[in-house]
Amino acid sequence: MDNSFYEALKAHILKFERILITTHVVPDADGIGSQIALSEALSAMGKKVFCVNDDELDKRYKYLNEEKTIHSLEEYLNVKKDFQPELIIVIDTNKISRTGIKMKQYLSVFGEIIFIDHHPFDKPIENTHYIDVKAAATGQIIGTLIKTMGLSFTKNMARGLYTAILIDTNTFRYPSVTNETHNLIAELLETGMKTTDAYNEIYGAKQLCNMHLLGHILHNCKMNKSKNIAWITIYQEDLEKFQSTIEDTHSYINNLLILQNVKIACMFREDGRRVRLSMRSHGDIDVGEIAEELGGGGHAHSAATVFEVPPGYDKDVIIKNSLNRIEDFLNSSL
Repeated sequence: MDNSFYEALKAHILKFERILITTHVVPDADGIGSQIALSEALSAMGKKVFCVNDDELDKRYKYLNEEKTIHSLEEYLNVKKDFQPELIIVIDTNKISRTGIKMKQYLSVFGEIIFIDHHPFDKPIENTHYIDVKAAATGQIIGTLIKTMGLSFTKNMARGLYTAILIDTNTFRYPSVTNETHNLIAELLETGMKTTDAYNEIYGAKQLCNMHLLGHILHNCKMNKSKNIAWITIYQEDLEKFQSTIEDTHSYINNLLILQNVKIACMFREDGRRVRLSMRSHGDIDVGEIAEELGGGGHAHSAATVFEVPPGYDKDVIIKNSLNRIEDFLNSSL
């Protein structure tokens, strides 16, 4: 993206003094790391900034929020006192509906809202949407924006942005990673941030029971007849048996991408009355497109959706039906 994109974004933001930054519901490291880095940058420029999400952060991401920069909406409404944001910045999604039910309702009273994102947008780009689909992660956009603002990265900013890019590129494996991505990473490392610390915080520090769960899940991995789709299913009873939580399973899907001939990897996770589907892909297969058809979203090589399960309905039927649709999509793409 040329420099005019970032100059326009910078000018739009710096017109305002009181700013609220949010991201999509069930936020990932890209949204969280980008929020934290942008908040610190704007605060350094004298802006009054709050980061607010629909709910509390997952336990696995709280190490990024040691300064308590990000609040749940409930917590924020209790502490904000007289803070009235002039500008809302929505990070890592381009739709208000993706911020969560409570957050969407809260944001409905504000007129000045902008979006900073790298996911494809299914409508004509508006002057409130700052979207660079060529960026490897929203963290790359925020990093470039901070540089455009003339600021130096702090170690805290660097940790957030590095983790954002690390996660959203599946440890730099996706074709979206370019020389610009690595040049930014080099600048982040100049702060003294240690890549090993970031990697171990997000992927490491597992319990032995988590490893046993992974072995159990991979033992029951399945493939379609064409062997180009592989999937794993994690039921609540599995989590209970191996004393684990959904948070412990986020990276399990990556193990499927090393299977020969696999084009799409899927992970289904039972979560109360919902089934969460995560998808990853190789090459030119755009799982973001199929995720949108299934009611979710994402980008070309990493996407997700959530299915609500009506009372009395078989979760396995939802899994089977979604796999049929994914296979139809893949066949039409090849």
